Parts: sequence; structure tokens; C-alpha cells
Amino acid sequence: MSIRDWPAAERPREKLLELGAAALSDAELLAIFLRTGVAGQSAVDLARHLLADFGSLRALLEADLPSFSQRLGLGPAKFAQLQAVLEMGRRHLAERLRRDSALESPQAVRDYLKARLRHEPHEVFGCLFLDAKHRVICFEALFFGSIDGASVYPRQVVNSGIIRSIQA
Repeated sequence: MSIRDWPAAERPREKLLELGAAALSDAELLAIFLRTGVAGQSAVDLARHLLADFGSLRALLEADLPSFSQRLGLGPAKFAQLQAVLEMGRRHLAERLRRDSALESPQAVRDYLKARLRHEPHEVFGCLFLDAKHRVICFEALFFGSIDGASVYPRQVVNSGIIRSIQA
């Protein structure tokens, strides 16, 4: 059955417009992104199938091009669109944190760093520079390591801090 044949209140796009994006399931959000299904499957059915194949929305979003493109209905064009959407989300979050909010608690710092580093496939040692009002000046990744560790050279950390304090 085509999504066009569903009651309006159950269609993902209409549901989003009526109730907001937070009211949609992962499959419904993904179906809006996919726009169309494949022969015998609606976009929602395809989205459910993809989420089951990958195990989660996050795993789907972090998939590389070869594993992403192996699935029916997905190819380089959808992969490029998905990567663009992810990058827009990252930039939106970074800009919002830079402009609007101060990192006034350990949880706020944790949330900021999770959003900033969650896509990294290896350990990253970085410095988060804040102004006197706890707003983010910048985040600088200083050292990259293996999957479970990074070598850190204190002299470079101090030098980076000195340079940032001079620029501020």
C-alpha cells in the first residue's frame, strides 16, 4: 500500500507538520529523507528495513559509502545527501553553542564534546577554549591517536593555550 493511501494523520510528512519532528519515529524521519520506497515497499517500510539491517539510526548515519550503497534503494546520491544533512546538523549545533549558550556545567561540556567528537573513529585529545563567561571560543584538536589512546605532548598543549590567550 502506498503512503498516499494512508490516512493523512499517519503519513510521516503530514505528521511532522502537524505534531513536529520529535513526534516521529526514526523510521518515519528516515522515510521523509528517502522520499520514495522501492518496488513493493513504501518509504516507511524501506526505512524500517534499513534500520533493522544497520541496527540503529546512528549506525546507518555512520555507515561508509560501500556498506550504505549495498542496500536496495540507496546509492551515492542518497549517501551524499545524508552526509550533507549530518554536516548541516553539526554546523547548526556548533553555531548555536558558540552563539547562544555558556557551558556552565560538566554535563553541558560533556554534551558539547559528544556532539563534536562522536563521529571520530579514534581517540582525539583537544582543548576547549572558553571566554570568561564560559562561552566557547573554539575547540582545537591537538592530538589524534589509535582506537584506544593518543600520545599527548604537554609542551604543545601549553603553547596552544598561550597562543589562544594572546589572540583573545
